[in-house]
Amino acid sequence: MKHTAARTRRAVLPEAGHPHTASRGPGRRGARVWRRANGTVLRLTYRVQERHEEAARHPDRGDISITTVIIWLAAVAGAVTIAGTIAVVVGKYNGKFTGL
Repeated sequence: MKHTAARTRRAVLPEAGHPHTASRGPGRRGARVWRRANGTVLRLTYRVQERHEEAARHPDRGDISITTVIIWLAAVAGAVTIAGTIAVVVGKYNGKFTGL
């Protein structure tokens, strides 16, 4: 079922009735709160609907996959390990390299 703007407008919170009815609704201030809540619901619904349509038009948005992150972390960890090993070796044999 396709959701249209008209259908979205109907799928909001019910507005308060007249304050003198038997249910004694929330009154004028309550009606304003409900109107603001309905407006917020409409805006959020519209934004979510836009995002879904955009995702359907462009399924590959260039997100980084988990595999790519793992490979990069392994490469950086390897580089840090190699650099640390070189630093330790140079520190240990620093005075002995002068005779080469």
